[in-house]
Amino acid sequence: MISDLEKIFNKILPSPFSIAVILTGFIIVLCYYLTDHSFNEILTFWESGLWNISLMNFAMQMMLMLVLGYVLALSETVDKVICKITPYCNNTLKAAYFVSLTTIIVSFLNWGLGLIFGAILTRKVGEYNQNKNNKINYPLVGAAGYSGLMVWHGGFSGSIPLKIAEKNHFREIITDENILSKLPKEGINFSETVLSSMNITASLLIIILIPLTFLILAKYTKNPKRTNIKINTNNSKKDIIASGEKLDRSAVLSKITGLIILFVAIRKGYLSDNLSVINPNYINLLLLGVSIFLHKNFFNFVKSVNTAITSASGILIQFPLYFGIMGIMNSSGLVDIFANFFVSFSSEQTYPILTMISGGIVNIFVPSGGGQWAVQGLIVIQSALEMGVPVSKSIMALVYGDQLTNMLQPFWALPLLGITQIKAKHLLPYTLIIMLVGIGIFSFCLIFI
Repeated sequence: MISDLEKIFNKILPSPFSIAVILTGFIIVLCYYLTDHSFNEILTFWESGLWNISLMNFAMQMMLMLVLGYVLALSETVDKVICKITPYCNNTLKAAYFVSLTTIIVSFLNWGLGLIFGAILTRKVGEYNQNKNNKINYPLVGAAGYSGLMVWHGGFSGSIPLKIAEKNHFREIITDENILSKLPKEGINFSETVLSSMNITASLLIIILIPLTFLILAKYTKNPKRTNIKINTNNSKKDIIASGEKLDRSAVLSKITGLIILFVAIRKGYLSDNLSVINPNYINLLLLGVSIFLHKNFFNFVKSVNTAITSASGILIQFPLYFGIMGIMNSSGLVDIFANFFVSFSSEQTYPILTMISGGIVNIFVPSGGGQWAVQGLIVIQSALEMGVPVSKSIMALVYGDQLTNMLQPFWALPLLGITQIKAKHLLPYTLIIMLVGIGIFSFCLIFI
C-alpha cells in the first residue's frame, strides 16, 4: 500500500515551483468567480503582494536561517560531535534510535542545523558500518535523520512563532483595523507559543516517542540483503589553496569576530525585559556569531556558505509567489470567504484539530513555513477570533500541521537525499509511520492541554 502511494505521488506531483505557479493560477481563478473584482484588479493585488517589502524581509530572514544553520553543521566542531556519536551506531537498532534522538534535539534548536546534522550523521553512520562490514537498514537510518522536521516549527527557529513575535508584524500583513484591534501590538512572544505548556509537552513527547518508534521499526524490519546505495568513504580531500591572503586563513581573526558578534547577541538578550527579543534577526545574529567562531577561519566559513547557499535556492524563488497569493487574498476579501467557510463547520473544540489538518494539507503544496504563513495565516487568525479560540493556540495548530506532512512532502528532504544518496521512495514507508505517530501526539496536546 505504501509503495503504491509513493508511486501515485511520484506521478502526479510536479516540482515545488510548479506547484506554486499552479496554486497562484488557482487562487486568481477562484478570486475572479467568488468576488466582484475584475481580472486587472486581481493582477494588481497579486503584484502588490509579490514584492511586499516586509514579506521580502521575512524571506531573507528565513533564507539566512537555513544557510547559517547549514554552515554551522559543516563546522569542524559539529563534525567532531558526529564522529563521537557514530561508533555507538553499530547496528540498525542503535543507529535508528541515536540518529533520531540527536537530530530531533538539534532541530528543536535550529531547523537548518538539524536538517544537515541529521543528513551528515546518517552518512557517517553508513560509512562507519560499511567499513566494519555491518549490515544496517540504511534507509531507515536516513528516515531517522530526517525526523527532526517533525519538531522544527515548534522550536526556537520556527518561522511562524519567530515572525509573530516581532513588533507590528500583524500590521504588516493585516489591513482590517477591526482584526488588528484584537491582536497584541507587541506581537505574540515565545511564552505563548514555543515555550507554552502545550508545545513543551508536545515536543517532549516527540523527543521520547519518535526514537522509540524507530526502535520498534528497527526491531521488526529486516536489513536489506544488498544495498544499491554507494557510500563514498574517501571523501576527505584537502583543499587546494590558490590564494595566500593571511587574513582569510587567520584563526585568531575569525575567533575574535565570532566572539564580538556573540557578545552583542548575549548583551541584547540580557538587557531585554522579556522573550520578545527572540525573533528571526536575533536567531540569525546568534547563528552568525557561532558559525564564524566554530569554523577554523574565514576561508572555511565562506566555503561552507557557498555549499549551503544552493539549499536556499528553492525557497528564494518560491517565496514571492506565495506573497503574491497573500496579496490577492488580503486585498480581494477572499480571506473573509475562506474564514467564514471554515468557521461554518467548526466548533471551539474541533477548530484546532481542523486547523492542524488543513495546515498539513496546505504544506504538501506549499512546503515552506513562511510561504504557508503568507497563504494561510490571515485565515487562521480571523477564524480563531470568530470562534473565540486563542490565536496563539490556533497558530501552533497550523505549525503542527506543517510539521506533520514534512514526513510526506520530500521538498525539505532534498539536502538529506543528496548527502546520504538515499532515494525518496526508500524513506517514505518509514516517514509515513512517523507522521501517524505525530498526528496522535499533536492531536492529544491540542485537545487536552
